Amino acid sequence: MRIRFACPAALRAILPPPEPARRATPDWLKDMPAAVEVADFGTDRTVKQCPPFVDAMTHGFVLGLAADITVEDGRFRWDWPHDESPLSFHFATQLAGSPFEAGEDFVLKFHNFWTIQTEPGWSVLFTHPLNRPDLPFRTLAGLVDTDAYHALPVEFPAVWIDRGFTGILARGTPIAQGVPIRRDRLDLDIGAMDDAALDAARALKARVKAEPGYYRAHFRNER
Repeated sequence: MRIRFACPAALRAILPPPEPARRATPDWLKDMPAAVEVADFGTDRTVKQCPPFVDAMTHGFVLGLAADITVEDGRFRWDWPHDESPLSFHFATQLAGSPFEAGEDFVLKFHNFWTIQTEPGWSVLFTHPLNRPDLPFRTLAGLVDTDAYHALPVEFPAVWIDRGFTGILARGTPIAQGVPIRRDRLDLDIGAMDDAALDAARALKARVKAEPGYYRAHFRNER
């Protein structure tokens, strides 16, 4: 499907562009081993060889931080030559009574300068970059009907959870992952497995266990 992104002309040359999530995988995923030795067991494959884990991280698109943010002693500063800043703060009371209630953590708003337009019938689920607990914040998830709401950019509230972080949160750091979703009503068909389905499940379980990469070879679609 086609997704249209646009930003103010004055920012086009300096903003990190949205990019497919498959191009924004973190260094730790690239560097981690595919398998490790386990004492008294043998070789065990890591999540690097788990297609659902990796496919979640590489699905959709990511939006990056507009500018370097320097964090020191709980203070945030940036060099940004335009009127609207790349970052602002919420009152923590907006999360009162929720599991996200911030306590002493900061509640941020990442400013996104890209408008996002999807084809008719499609929305975008915006969420914290998937499987990225290494980031010092947690972006809150939201579902936006981007086929209708696209004249303004979507912005991203987040809780800053790493109060000990000192350094630079680099321009381009993924602040949100967008997953396009077709707006179809769900029809939940719930029932019990019959004997044939149960036998098939047992046989498949045995094949998956016996052949590493079976899911990837026989079920995973190319992306």
